[in-house]
Amino acid sequence: MSFIRPEASRALMRWREVILSALVIVLGLWWSLTSVGAISWIGAAVALAGIALGVAALQRMRFHAGRDGPGVVTIDEGAIAYFGPLTGGVVARSEITALVLDRSAKPVHWALSQPGQPDLMIPLNAAGADGLFDVFASLPGIRTERMLNEMRNGNTDRVVIWQRHARQVPRILH
Repeated sequence: MSFIRPEASRALMRWREVILSALVIVLGLWWSLTSVGAISWIGAAVALAGIALGVAALQRMRFHAGRDGPGVVTIDEGAIAYFGPLTGGVVARSEITALVLDRSAKPVHWALSQPGQPDLMIPLNAAGADGLFDVFASLPGIRTERMLNEMRNGNTDRVVIWQRHARQVPRILH
């Protein structure tokens, strides 16, 4: 028997990272304002870390698109796997050459490109798709705010969110 209604429990679970970061900020401010010496400085550092955690938590919340979509996403040691009712596949994070948001598909999909393979199409609301935020955020040069804004945009087109720059091949002089 639970004393918390299911809707309230889901809301608390969704906001848990933001709540935790707010508690870290409060703890850091308390140490900083009520102590002297080294503890005061440590408190200020803890409060700044809490702010950074809060910003990241809010971005993760904005990335969340639900869990009722088709298929399951798993991420293991840099390998992104999608197993859906009609399609599926695996992409290595290091091999991704482009990340596209395809709003023409129903539901909206991520398209992950890699050389020599067809694009891996992953619905935004597939189970486990929330874990893609950390993978996408680690792509070199990606602008996460732009990605989050494009997810909420109501257009029906394909948008390239990120693309790997061509690597310069060193010339060998003889």
